[in-house]
Amino acid sequence: MLLTERLFEVHKKSWYNKPNKTTNFRGKSMTKSSETKQLSILQYIYDQTQEHGYPPTVREIGEAVGLSSTSTVHGHIARLTKKGYLIKDPTKPRALEVTDNGIDALGIQLTPTKIPVLGTVTAGQPILAVQEAVDYFPIPDELEDEASDLFMLTIRGESMINDAILNGDKVIVKKQHSADNGDIVIAMTEDNEATCKRFYKEDNYYRLQPANDTMAPIILDTVTILGKVIGVYRDHIQ
Repeated sequence: MLLTERLFEVHKKSWYNKPNKTTNFRGKSMTKSSETKQLSILQYIYDQTQEHGYPPTVREIGEAVGLSSTSTVHGHIARLTKKGYLIKDPTKPRALEVTDNGIDALGIQLTPTKIPVLGTVTAGQPILAVQEAVDYFPIPDELEDEASDLFMLTIRGESMINDAILNGDKVIVKKQHSADNGDIVIAMTEDNEATCKRFYKEDNYYRLQPANDTMAPIILDTVTILGKVIGVYRDHIQ
């Protein structure tokens, strides 16, 4: 899998208090009304926790899904807990939490709040690309709309110093497979090694140009663009 094949998307469905709507756990058709009611309860708990920061009361859950008996609601919560979709702290009256399995059962894929840092890339000689996330970085507010297309790499080397990209910096990269001349990109060479350079398409070849007057460009017949550098983060002083 390439560095940039890390996609996230938001998919949220509101099923509670909609008794006529067909629902499912993990894509499986359900005909039992009790299971449908459990899904409605699970969705309501998730939505209210997301909106208010804490779960609803048992009475509020019952009102939302059309159950007047609190004991019936407690029974559904117990079954959801047994299935692994809820965690309940018995020492606290409102400590209900939808688990990862519960979120998966609702068909919800969470919006990423952090950018994966996918290892190190050189601003010098190319280096073998690292594919697994080694850290995570909070997403800047101005980039939230592009969160699913972003990743970060730590720079090693000094070939981009004239563009103020220094050794040890982290670059924010937007996943894309094309680039305009002059764009700073993360590119994969013919030897499947990744590097950070300025991209130029010439008549019969591609040129990956360093921003350092002492270094020569990389000339290639073919090149794979992994993404465009759109930001730099520095937590050190040179």
